[in-house]
Amino acid sequence: MSNSIFGTPDVIVVGAGNAASCAALSAREAGAKVIMLEAAPEEQDAGNSRFTGGGFRFAFRGWDDLIQIMPDMTDKEKETFDFGSYTEADYLDDMGRTTNYRTDPDLCEILVNRSFETMLWLRDKGVRFEPTFALSFKEGDKIKFWGGLACVMAGGGPGLMTSEHLACKKAGITIFHETPVFGLITDENRRVIGVRALSKGKLVEIRAKAVVLACGGFEANTEMRTRYLGPGWDVAKVRGSRFNTGAGITMALEIGAMSYGNYSGCHATGWELNAPAFGDLSVGDQFQKHSYPLGIMVNARGERFIDEGADIRIYTYAKYGREVLQQPGQFAWQIYDAKTIPLLRSEYRIKRITKVTANSLEDLVKKLDGVDADACLREIKAFNEAVQVNVPFRPAVKDGRGTVGLKVPKTNWANRIDEPPFEAYAVTCGITFTFGGLKINTSSEVEDVAGKPIAGLYAAGELVGGLFYGNYPAGAGIMAGSIFGRIAGRSAALQANQS
Repeated sequence: MSNSIFGTPDVIVVGAGNAASCAALSAREAGAKVIMLEAAPEEQDAGNSRFTGGGFRFAFRGWDDLIQIMPDMTDKEKETFDFGSYTEADYLDDMGRTTNYRTDPDLCEILVNRSFETMLWLRDKGVRFEPTFALSFKEGDKIKFWGGLACVMAGGGPGLMTSEHLACKKAGITIFHETPVFGLITDENRRVIGVRALSKGKLVEIRAKAVVLACGGFEANTEMRTRYLGPGWDVAKVRGSRFNTGAGITMALEIGAMSYGNYSGCHATGWELNAPAFGDLSVGDQFQKHSYPLGIMVNARGERFIDEGADIRIYTYAKYGREVLQQPGQFAWQIYDAKTIPLLRSEYRIKRITKVTANSLEDLVKKLDGVDADACLREIKAFNEAVQVNVPFRPAVKDGRGTVGLKVPKTNWANRIDEPPFEAYAVTCGITFTFGGLKINTSSEVEDVAGKPIAGLYAAGELVGGLFYGNYPAGAGIMAGSIFGRIAGRSAALQANQS
């Protein structure tokens, strides 16, 4: 098929999500002619970026920094809101401890040190940010924000992509939808000179001077999930896009790229048991169930299996989905009582939810489908007896209100489950994105197995390996996509200018 509809691009960006959009905008800034190729139809485009709730984790020193990101803050809000600070050292520490210090030091340093400047760049591109009220609490006359996650994008993932795609349109960047890329074209020197794709059902070859891969991980590919993550992952729910099938990783490996990072690891959370197999944009991220630190979780044997209060939610939620998947039947029930029900997050109030209620524990456990009711009742009573009720309960900080003598302790926010009414919510594992991918250098060039850059090939977003291992601090993924997308786009444009 003729390439006429695609023009003569200098840079092809594969994908249309946050990382891809940042790459395209950055390449255009550097003077390149850019097109974007997206596998999905327009109403489902942008990969997982459209599904994100949208926290951005970046380093900031205090109000002087934040007011540059959120210039619409009022004088009263400035007086009332207390964000504290989140320094580069704090960010590095969070990246280290959540990844068991396996994070690639060079990539991690770029993520941390270029986070604030990239937020300013996004702001300049039209992305709007607002305070992360879900991570705030009132103390006296102040509203304090915790966890280092100060900002979310206005309008969540859809708002982010509307802003970035509008910026792309203004910059003269065309997004070609329903144009899945399935291969890279190389010359006799293994230099990438274009892509093979499907357009309107026909095979096309589109030539360019550089290609940026930013089309997601392999979370929506059942075969790759099971091959790399292991048994049981074939039944995991996909929280986001059905189009993130690992195509970018596969086509790069086929020309000699180096696989890198935590291929057996992923971002996985507690997710509505009866959610659809893939994300539903009408619900967004509201199938998540993230108030587990306020209650307890039990499996089919009626047993608790994790420390629900090990840390602030934003440092545990991305790894606890794996724990749920490893339980009998790949499900669990979250249990709360009248003391904590009013504190549950908004996603517990949606219509599409698997929920039971009762006025006694005896009645509640009988309603927990698939659970050994007698064992569960014993577990709850043992938990209640172990709670350190003499320690004050403070839901907005790590309060040290734990349990004593249990095989599986609860370290913080332990409350007896003893005040009716009682509620329980069924969850399974929802996979967000995978941690294994391609090896890149600090210029976002894809490296081969010998550690040398593959000329003309760049990568950003989920398909970059090496940053996250086993877990991650909330908001770091989308921040990394923005930073390395920006780097990849500029690097690709410079390469094109030299060709």
